[in-house]
Amino acid sequence: MASTLTVNNHNRDVAGLKYVYPVFSRRAGGLSIGINFNPNNACNWRCIYCQVPNLKVGAAPDMDFQLLGQELRFFLDDVLNGNFYQRFQVDEDKRVIKDVAISGNGEPTSLKDFDKAVALIGEVAAEAGILPQCNFVLITNGSLVHRPCVQAGLKKLKEYGGEVWFKLDSATEEGRALINNTGQSCQASVENLLLSARLCPTKLQTCLLDYDKQGLSLKEKNAYLDLLKEIKAKGCVLKGVMLYTIARPSLQPESSRLEKLSVAVLNAFADEIRLFGFEVLVSG
Repeated sequence: MASTLTVNNHNRDVAGLKYVYPVFSRRAGGLSIGINFNPNNACNWRCIYCQVPNLKVGAAPDMDFQLLGQELRFFLDDVLNGNFYQRFQVDEDKRVIKDVAISGNGEPTSLKDFDKAVALIGEVAAEAGILPQCNFVLITNGSLVHRPCVQAGLKKLKEYGGEVWFKLDSATEEGRALINNTGQSCQASVENLLLSARLCPTKLQTCLLDYDKQGLSLKEKNAYLDLLKEIKAKGCVLKGVMLYTIARPSLQPESSRLEKLSVAVLNAFADEIRLFGFEVLVSG
């Protein structure tokens, strides 16, 4: 018997495929067809809220493009023409593909032939008739946008009407080191964000959480707002800001020290961000 798809079940193996997996996404608001470029569980960051088991430092392995194409065609046919929704007990009102999302078990832009993979996914999804009706999303920490093959991939993503969800969990060096375990500076992230927004429609995605019962500090809030003011002054046009908190248990050593932030806290912060003219979506 197949699993029930919920926001708490993002098992990459649920469909029995290497690269393609279904999730019910809070932010997308329905069925998201995930594409996992990192089946080796390797990432260049280690976010303390990450649900990937046996996460390791590294990059995406070489892609089997033939297999990726086969799996995506098979899966889309199952959803569109098969009994996928019945097997996975998806409610009638949610039986619609909201997006195709390049995400998975690590940083997808670390794939050596990232642009080629984006082009293949776009081609297959367009052939199946789901693009441009549904969204085409890249979920990324944005750390590798300066690479030529990533920039080429973002341009291709835009050609298919897609968008980038660019991770920014903290605008302080201390926060980034704590939450994302990255040594990349805030300034480098800002430069990549500006580049991403020029190449493809881009949203910020920010996971806010309570670490050691400290809540959302004034320092973190002010730094985030200052960063938004900075990029706006530089002419950066964002498609929106997505604020959310943790929904599934972390599989990282810090798991016991993490708690959800309340929707009230998220909404209050969203209201502050909206004062700068940004559209904000809150997911509790």
